[in-house]
Amino acid sequence: MRKKSYKNLSIIDRELKIEGSIKSAGKLIIKGQVNGTIEGDVVIIAKDGRVNSSATKVSSLTIGGDFQGNLSASRELIVLSTGICSGKVACKDLIVENGGILNAEVSCKTTNSLSTEKELPPFDHSELKEVEK
Repeated sequence: MRKKSYKNLSIIDRELKIEGSIKSAGKLIIKGQVNGTIEGDVVIIAKDGRVNSSATKVSSLTIGGDFQGNLSASRELIVLSTGICSGKVACKDLIVENGGILNAEVSCKTTNSLSTEKELPPFDHSELKEVEK
């Protein structure tokens, strides 16, 4: 029989308010309110979730509710159509769905390994004209 591998899943439900620091491994879903710092892998702020964070360090953050504060996402930040993000953001990839609100100072950065790769030559538009013929 094949052994199933489970990743950690933590949920902060609607009725829960947390003041302080959160360290999470795996996936963290926030439906309630968090005031403080968050450190983790994948964090999802649900539509009803509210986060006010002086320092959030995650690999991926998806916002369907409200996030205010300082954020560092090593992989991606996704603001859903119901999401609001304000503050200071540093991330690798940024996705904002139609209707999502992003009122933040944003810095999109690449990893060191990407910046050291060999640069491609600039695109020659004459090649495009050959294809159109």
